[in-house]
Amino acid sequence: SPREPGGDVSSSAPTVADRAPTLTGGGAGFGTFTGVFTPSILTILGVIMYLRMGWVLGNAGLGKTLLIVTISSLITFLTGLSISAIATNMKVGGGGAYFMISRSLGLEPGAAIGLPLFFSQALVVSFYIAGFAESVHALLPMVPIKLIGVGTLVLLTLLAYFSADLALKTQFFILGAIIFSLISLFAGGAPETPLEPVGEVPATVGFWAVFALFFPAVTGIEAGIAMSGDLKNPAKALPVGTLGAIVIGWAVYMVIPVFLDGLVSREVLLTDSLVLQKIAWIGEAILVGIWGATLSSALASLLGAPRTLQALARDGVVPRFLGRGHGPGDEPRVATGAAFLIALAGVLLGDLNAIGPVLSMFFLTSYGVLNLSSGFEGLINSPSWRPTFRVPWWLSMLGAFGCLATMFMINAGATFIAAFLCAGVFYMMERRQLRAHWGDMRFGLLMLLARYAVYRLDEATPDERTWRPNIMVLSGAPTTRWYLIELGDAITHGDGFLSVATIVTGDAAKGERRERLRATIKEYLRKRGVPALVEVMAADEVMKGMQSLVRNYGIGPLEPNTFLLGETEEASNFDEYARLIMMVAQSRRNLVVVREGDAAPSFGGCRRIDVWWGLRRRNAGLMLALGYMLTTSPEWRQSELHLKTIVTSNEERPPAEMRQKEFLREGRLEAKSSVLVCRPGQDIFQVMREASRGSHLAFLGIRPPEEGESVEDYSAYYQSLLDRTEGLPPTALVMAAEAIEFQRIFE
Repeated sequence: SPREPGGDVSSSAPTVADRAPTLTGGGAGFGTFTGVFTPSILTILGVIMYLRMGWVLGNAGLGKTLLIVTISSLITFLTGLSISAIATNMKVGGGGAYFMISRSLGLEPGAAIGLPLFFSQALVVSFYIAGFAESVHALLPMVPIKLIGVGTLVLLTLLAYFSADLALKTQFFILGAIIFSLISLFAGGAPETPLEPVGEVPATVGFWAVFALFFPAVTGIEAGIAMSGDLKNPAKALPVGTLGAIVIGWAVYMVIPVFLDGLVSREVLLTDSLVLQKIAWIGEAILVGIWGATLSSALASLLGAPRTLQALARDGVVPRFLGRGHGPGDEPRVATGAAFLIALAGVLLGDLNAIGPVLSMFFLTSYGVLNLSSGFEGLINSPSWRPTFRVPWWLSMLGAFGCLATMFMINAGATFIAAFLCAGVFYMMERRQLRAHWGDMRFGLLMLLARYAVYRLDEATPDERTWRPNIMVLSGAPTTRWYLIELGDAITHGDGFLSVATIVTGDAAKGERRERLRATIKEYLRKRGVPALVEVMAADEVMKGMQSLVRNYGIGPLEPNTFLLGETEEASNFDEYARLIMMVAQSRRNLVVVREGDAAPSFGGCRRIDVWWGLRRRNAGLMLALGYMLTTSPEWRQSELHLKTIVTSNEERPPAEMRQKEFLREGRLEAKSSVLVCRPGQDIFQVMREASRGSHLAFLGIRPPEEGESVEDYSAYYQSLLDRTEGLPPTALVMAAEAIEFQRIFE
């Protein structure tokens, strides 16, 4: 604005939430084997290995089974590589996958994955316990399944509640039981009495159906990742422990089908889920292994879920009391209690098969997003991305694609439900507007996209069909001439760029004060729902600052193509103002000068827009384009567009009306048209005043400066135009100077 910027913006800059930082490693000081490898390998060598490996082999055959195991393990291995890259590039804190995602992609995406992941970790405990309870009930039928389940859950929770160290040490005994069961299996062989099918032999299923059942077997690395905050050296333990568990799990799953092939008939493999027990050296060892697999998986989830919740609480995503830690190991006892209640509900409900696939999707979603985090970091290649374990970005992207494809192959419906729930959490986090105390890659990712788009735009040639308004509003302080910003926002809404600029002089131009003013204006616009870039320029004089903005603001193809400003009524400013208009015209940019009328306009609820249309003149096309764009914005959607033309005689009126109607029809425009006669000797502006009575906004052309015209002459023309348009409703004086034939927009 040509006026001195003044007035306070009635808002304050947002403050960063004061929250306790998440603990970054070393809470309990676990090493690679205890903290990562053991919980991961115990979850990988689980129930599917004991009860479904034969079924997989019976359906797919040896070759395809080995292919299924390899593809599944490869996807998990790629995820392990991504985790290794992230873990060696940051100080990894508690929360596992949530911590890594939130510190890479931001708090909102992290919460969108972390919150559902916590519920999945807690509820999946009931699945493992249900499997354990059913096997015990088969031996002790007099004991109810739910009683076994609740008792087992209480014991495991007490173990996790009081000491993660003790809980992890108990997993050594479980690991020993599983190793002994595998030794017993491979030491066995075909029984003396040939095995017979158990029941009717079903028809075999296809490759991808078998793949969908097997894949969850190799996704147990979440158990180790979740212990990230309790590791002595996460940067070493996570890569070594995770990748080691994946490789050893792959080797075991490759050996078992080779051992079984030819030893047992396909019919037995398809019908007998306990075939491993029947061919093992000591059959009971397999049963102990099944118990160990279910209990270790349940215990790993009971250790991981509270640590995810603790990290979420310490970042302010959930109530902070859930993040309290106890003892020298910072045990998440409150969070453990919350996980216990969720798991208890699952045990008491009994049948969770309906939501089981959705829970699996959340684990896969977290793996996919971890791959994306590593891939984007490598793609952006910012100076802060310096992992000691380097992974090509395309490998991480391949892992993300593998996770997504696997989700759809396992259960497309559950994939969509999981995506919808994650999107819902993300939306709620956006609404809460929590501010993280750390940086993330989103700025770098947006810069990458912007760089690509700007370079491509610079190579393209704009034309009438692709034209969009890129408006700079020279408004001063937003509260001084809010109607200018309101009008610019309505024109660009969803279709173009909007920049809001103000010029500061004197002490206000000092660096720190200028940045505070910029932040205040940004927050004010945000609260008013106006998406805009904000520029605060320091200058000795306001008018000179505006001229500098016209000359210098913008980058490549994203420089403003239209300047929107208010009128100046001070005679002392007319020459400089005329110089500014001439500078805009010479730079081949468009200009819109809003003349206030009797009072500062308010454009809320406007109902009528008059466009004084000169048919073949350059300004006519731009005025019509701006008027049409206003009618498509939410604030002006109910407005009527009126095209008005003036002729000098009654004889000119019919052909002018015909041209108007033909133009509207061919241009597919909904607008009312009228042709007025201004006879010789009549004041044309008086005719316009009468015709625009009741209008909320009028568009009127302003001529560009002629070649060789002096500043003084154009200043006189501008002053004369202000005098002659006195009494009109709020008027937008429009000058089209861009190298665009705006009239062709409507062809």
